[in-house]
Amino acid sequence: MQHRDADIFGSIVSWQEAGHKVALATVLSTWGSAPRAVGSFLAVNQNGEFVGSVSGGCVESAVVTECQQAMVASEPRILEYGVTDDEAFEVGLACGGTIRILVEPFDPFDEIPKQCLAALRDRQHSVLLRDLSSDVSFSQGWRYWLPPESAINVRSHGYLAPDREVFGSVFVPHLRVLIVGGVHIAQALSRMLQLLDMTPIIVDPRPSWGNADRFPDIDIVAQWPDEAFADLGLDSGTAVVTLTHDSKFDDPALMAALMSDAFYVGALGGRKTNEKRIERFRDAGLDQASIDKLRSPVGLNIGAKDPSEIAVSIAAQIVQSRRQP
Repeated sequence: MQHRDADIFGSIVSWQEAGHKVALATVLSTWGSAPRAVGSFLAVNQNGEFVGSVSGGCVESAVVTECQQAMVASEPRILEYGVTDDEAFEVGLACGGTIRILVEPFDPFDEIPKQCLAALRDRQHSVLLRDLSSDVSFSQGWRYWLPPESAINVRSHGYLAPDREVFGSVFVPHLRVLIVGGVHIAQALSRMLQLLDMTPIIVDPRPSWGNADRFPDIDIVAQWPDEAFADLGLDSGTAVVTLTHDSKFDDPALMAALMSDAFYVGALGGRKTNEKRIERFRDAGLDQASIDKLRSPVGLNIGAKDPSEIAVSIAAQIVQSRRQP
């Protein structure tokens, strides 16, 4: 599964390589129940072909036209639309509002789209800033990348501060969840994660557990977890869940994950099991800050009993960790 923004920037780069001018529309602000969130992209080429969406249909046609005009003028512009109640209802909203959109034209040689695509494909947490303040007015240097050490702290698209007209587009790794153990919970969890636009990866060296019959259309890595993690890498777009209930599988995986940039680390097991596990980690030299990242017993406490219910609780906790860090 590929990051949806990678499809958009992949199209832009392909159009540029074919010699086309292109434009990118980015949602800067919108009404509270919008079908497309702040930061959503729509890319358009000089022939009017487009990918992505900025409103779910309300203003797409007008934005495409504005993008083509911006290409001709070679000038960025900011658009603002009022959406009526009737227009909003047609795309599934209860009421209308306003939407503000930045349109940026790129010539075939502009490197920014290639840099955006590289950030997504290389799983680099990057932030592209655009200074939209009136004293800048798209002058030279209005668009620049935030330094990596600062970018890692910016998690969501939007203005960096309420009193600053500096908008950040955040390029984060596509969310993937490394599930250690091809057990019944993993079967239910992997399906739920796909519905949430996350990529599940089963890590299990045992052929009877990790196989295509049990996990159709799911990536399977038939390695010991610590070896698999070393090959896959554990970055800020990665969650790790261990489900084997076997310390020889779970412990190496958890220790590697807790010392990494993984945004979520969870382990199946009761409280007593977790207490013993933590003691083993302390004896192995793991510091308290790393240990505190562990979510165990894994999942939100919703009284889950069967594998599907437990999978729901785990998936919900992963979403919570991503949205409410």
